[in-house]
Amino acid sequence: MNPNGLISGAFEVDLARNVVGAGAGLPAFAVIDHKDGRTGLMAIQARRGAPPRAQSIGLLMSSGIPGIMGPLAHGPARDAAGGESWFVICQGPPGSALLSSLHQTFEPWPERDLIEAVLRPVARALEELQSRHTVHRAINPTNMFQANRNEPVTLGCAWAAPPGSLQPAVFEPPYSAMCLPAGRGEGTIADDVYALGVSLIVLSLGYVPMAGLAPVEIARRKIELGSFNALVGDARLPQIIADLARGMLAEDPEHRPLPTLLADPAGARSRRVAARPPRRAQRPLEIAASDAWTARTLAFGIAADPEAGVRLLRTGAVDRWIRRSLGDGLLATRLDEALRLRASQGDGEDRREDAVLAMRAVALLDPLAPLCWSGFAFWPDGFGAALAEDEASGAMPGDAVADIIATEAMALWGAARPDRCDPMTLRIDAHQHRALLRQRGWGGGLERLRYALNPLLACRSPLVAPAIVARTAELLPALDRAAAQGRRGEMPMDRDLAAFIAARSEVRVDRELAQIGEGKRPEIVALAVLRLFAGLQARTRGPAVPALAAWIAEAAASSLNVFHGRANRERRGAALADLAGAGRLVALLGVIDDPDALATDRQGYEEALRAAQAIDGQLAAIDGDKAIRAQAARRMAQECVAGAGALALMLAMFFAMFA
Repeated sequence: MNPNGLISGAFEVDLARNVVGAGAGLPAFAVIDHKDGRTGLMAIQARRGAPPRAQSIGLLMSSGIPGIMGPLAHGPARDAAGGESWFVICQGPPGSALLSSLHQTFEPWPERDLIEAVLRPVARALEELQSRHTVHRAINPTNMFQANRNEPVTLGCAWAAPPGSLQPAVFEPPYSAMCLPAGRGEGTIADDVYALGVSLIVLSLGYVPMAGLAPVEIARRKIELGSFNALVGDARLPQIIADLARGMLAEDPEHRPLPTLLADPAGARSRRVAARPPRRAQRPLEIAASDAWTARTLAFGIAADPEAGVRLLRTGAVDRWIRRSLGDGLLATRLDEALRLRASQGDGEDRREDAVLAMRAVALLDPLAPLCWSGFAFWPDGFGAALAEDEASGAMPGDAVADIIATEAMALWGAARPDRCDPMTLRIDAHQHRALLRQRGWGGGLERLRYALNPLLACRSPLVAPAIVARTAELLPALDRAAAQGRRGEMPMDRDLAAFIAARSEVRVDRELAQIGEGKRPEIVALAVLRLFAGLQARTRGPAVPALAAWIAEAAASSLNVFHGRANRERRGAALADLAGAGRLVALLGVIDDPDALATDRQGYEEALRAAQAIDGQLAAIDGDKAIRAQAARRMAQECVAGAGALALMLAMFFAMFA
């Protein structure tokens, strides 16, 4: 977070002023623009574990679109709980939402108002979104705003949460409604057309159909009856709205009219694609406590209860039903190929292989369906957001995620429905996911994949909590604040932090992370952390971090032992303490990681070692000469003693002769 608390250096979130009902399901607050003085702005607070839509924000921030509350800025700021949250700044709503709640009845809108105030302006806005290669994915009457009844509506903000994740299931196509909310994916503009069609029906009827039903039940009814029939039932709609809505709610996204066509309702009515209804069996097949009459409803049953579906597949019940009752021999042959492939991998109960079989069966039975794995459904482009969700929020458990990645399920799913996706792209993505999951050490694994797939996912390391750190420029200041508050451990690094840096870094940091992950020698680990953080501070041109520098200097002090000279070590130790106060990690690194000084130190050490060896040689030589001199002295002494003895004998003889 910026020291002045402003997002993008301009926007202050006014937590005392709530903008009720304007956040598309998220808290919204008024905003003070300290740079340009604009009024009527608001900030939408994102949920932890549900990162904002980085790609859409990047595409839309540079230019505004009439009729849409587009993003103006985004970033971390103080929240009402005293911590930090990520906020998306956008223009505030004009007036109020068309509906304040989806659980209410109201006066039905006349046909003319629906076309002029809702259909046409939203269609033009969607056309602009499509030209920018993005989608809205939060279109419903509670997120449409109107200053006056006869004026065109404005679409609310949709960028502070994963696409479609906050959308009520009734406004989603059935194949999105059955998914995990975070796993609904970016989708296409056809999904927005569908949501607009449901909104027209709701406003025309004066109530929300299927209100109160669970998302899976809403999806089931839409698949069984068709979306239009499930929503409208026996109710009567104005003829123009009914004709438009039938086309906009087509089950196949390719059959829905484009936004350009919707701007001309008469043309849209005349060019509606008549889709062939799915083939209906002579008798149903019971699965997942319901009766399957079509291939689509059978696929839905297998997705809801994959264990029961695998049993029916293995016993041949599905094959007999498809051939005899449904009369689709080609589909039965494709399913038989999937069964033979499963049998070739062993007849025993293998959780992964059974999940692959169920997934393939759903994709073959209904190519419109999402990827269904062990009771969970998601679109591949929503896998990253689903991965960011905590298990406590109803997301996929870790073992299911690991199985999906290890089997490269997305590639297998794409191969089963090649006419509906790009199998090669899915294969490449699945292979990359598996490679990251299998990467050993810190900087790899599920943590790395989670950050790689979610560019605005905040770092989950407790070392930076409760700060929101979604970009590398915010990491070192957050660690500095933690260090200043006394929250220090042995080293300012853990597995989650390493994965975050690896995913966000613009340069390769594999060497440093490998040294940190091994953790065999504390001084090597400390030096690797310092290298990592110094490079990060240099690349981001970050502010001084004195508390963090002191933390690292304390941990890295033992790295000075690579220098042999005691005076050199003491001098560099004092320099570490002095430079830590400046908070510049590059200078701190220079004290320890100094190749020239280390080479000079090593040269001096080698010279001293050679001098010591020379002295030792001289001492050894002296020790060798001493033995030789001692032997010579003994010989001389012996000779002297012998000479003295002879002289004494001669004298004795002399005195004896002349005495």
